[in-house]
Amino acid sequence: MRTIIQIFFLLLVALVVTNKELADSGQGLPFLSEASIHAICPFGGVVSIYQFVTEGSYVHRIHDSSFVLMFLVLILTLLFGAVFCGWVCPLGSVQEWISKMGKQLFGKSYNHFVPVKVDQALRYLRYGVLIWVLYATANTAQLVFKSVDPYYALFQFWTGEVAASAIITLILVLLASLWIERPWCKYFCPFGAILGLISKISLFSLTRDPNTCIDCKICDRVCPMNIKISILNSVRHTNCIVCLECSSEEACPVKDTLLLSTKLKVENRVGEQGRK
Repeated sequence: MRTIIQIFFLLLVALVVTNKELADSGQGLPFLSEASIHAICPFGGVVSIYQFVTEGSYVHRIHDSSFVLMFLVLILTLLFGAVFCGWVCPLGSVQEWISKMGKQLFGKSYNHFVPVKVDQALRYLRYGVLIWVLYATANTAQLVFKSVDPYYALFQFWTGEVAASAIITLILVLLASLWIERPWCKYFCPFGAILGLISKISLFSLTRDPNTCIDCKICDRVCPMNIKISILNSVRHTNCIVCLECSSEEACPVKDTLLLSTKLKVENRVGEQGRK
């Protein structure tokens, strides 16, 4: 089901972007909106917040639809965590599909090439990217991030409007996906940084039942974000993309040990273990 949803959103964004380019030359599909990629990007709403609050306008090329999408994604994150990253974002999906080739090439070594301490340090980079993007955008009222944005390059590389730096970033991200699963998501994505922080207070989260867990650690090995799920009762990690790979029947041998549930249920599970 998740793969079907990922493919749907990839094709949807590709269709919207292609139609926009055709519409500019008078050949667009009449039944489809002429919205640009900026109009359907929720992160566009984030980078426009400062200008909207101070001047009541949007950053160049950003539309009110970006604000609507931003709030929808934020609400979704407050409810279920960063599901946008794991189920919707096309760039995340493409990285994930390339990772399948990496797994074939490197087997169990895949996604474990970066030393743990280095990996932990690199994960703070995306907060630095977020601060830079917000600061630079607020100062210039321009979409400065698009000059290095691999998401923008993924859908616009064929138009001639994409900066060489963004195309290079995209190529490096896709190549890195052969060794590291979702490298952009882990280390650089500014929108993922925001959603990860919000997911810490989400209503639902992936929970582990300590009463039935057999400590096989298969969940740790299949997690694309290298989260140590086996030591957590509630997986509220800022890098969790709620892909539910760890809770699948192939990953967890004990039924209902890993489930998407509320904080109250986690407390009840832990309480039952304590009484035993």
